[in-house]
This record gives sequence, structure tokens and C-alpha cells, in this order.
Amino acid sequence: MTAPLEIQGPAAPPRSNGELLFAEPWESRAFGLAVGLYEAGAFEWPQFQAALILRIADWETAPPAERGEWSYYRHWLGALEDVLAAAHTVRSGEVTERARRLAERPRGHDHRH
Repeated sequence: MTAPLEIQGPAAPPRSNGELLFAEPWESRAFGLAVGLYEAGAFEWPQFQAALILRIADWETAPPAERGEWSYYRHWLGALEDVLAAAHTVRSGEVTERARRLAERPRGHDHRH
């Protein structure tokens, strides 16, 4: 089972020449975390897409002083946290904390241990 990623629209991941675009290593890890949990049956993809669109819309409608810098993958992680918290799979904040710990590991680290 592969995540049905949108090519266009607010939930579509950044691309360059048709390939997924990650500016930082943590972004690809966040992407993989969401896809892996979806493939494991932790949530339905339409739920995630709706949460991602809502996160992006909330950022767009927030006053500029409250928005912070644009980051698609920060919204991606927030949406993942939302769907997992709604399903009582994890507590709020737990996904972000786990992703932060993973991002701090050195490049090439074996994540199975």
C-alpha cells in the first residue's frame, strides 16, 4: 500500500522536476514517518490530507505576525500529530518530540536501534 499523494492542491508535497523535494534531512524523515504509519494502518489517508489542508489554511489565515516562517513539513508533522492524537494513538506533542529526537541523530544513523 502506497500513500496516495496529491500532485496539485494545498496538500501536495513540494516537488522539483516531479521529484519530492526535501530542504532538510528532518523533512524526509517526517515524510517517511507519516507514510510508514499510514501503510501500517494507523490512519486513513483522507484523514491526514484533511488535517494537513486545515493546518495550512490556519497558517494562511493567521495574522502575519503570528504565522512564523512557512514550512510545509512543519504543517505535515502537525497534521500527523492531529490524526494520531484524534485516534488516541499518541498524546499531543509526542509525534513532534519523537521527530525532533530522530532529526538530532547523526546522518547515516541506523534507526532500527
